[in-house]
Amino acid sequence: MQNYENTSLGYKSPADSRGNDGSLVSVLKTMLFFTFLMITLPIGLYFTSKAYLFEASLGYSSNDSYFYAAIVAVIAVHMVLALFVIAAWNEGSRQQREGKQD
Repeated sequence: MQNYENTSLGYKSPADSRGNDGSLVSVLKTMLFFTFLMITLPIGLYFTSKAYLFEASLGYSSNDSYFYAAIVAVIAVHMVLALFVIAAWNEGSRQQREGKQD
């Protein structure tokens, strides 16, 4: 009979993929961190900037402070998204570098 190796068919056994658990946990932690930021940061900045910055410090009316606080929240969303893309890009390039060293 012929001897077939698992690698020649591109098949990896579950024992071969155990090294990916650490990177999977790292990716999951990164995703959960940015999910938490995406939920809390814009909402927190909206209410904080509306109450303390625009109404209390700058003396804007309630209608104006809604508008400017929404702009602050939208900018925060875009910043979190940009940071997530940068982190994902660096994570992917780091995994490629580690994979090439093998």
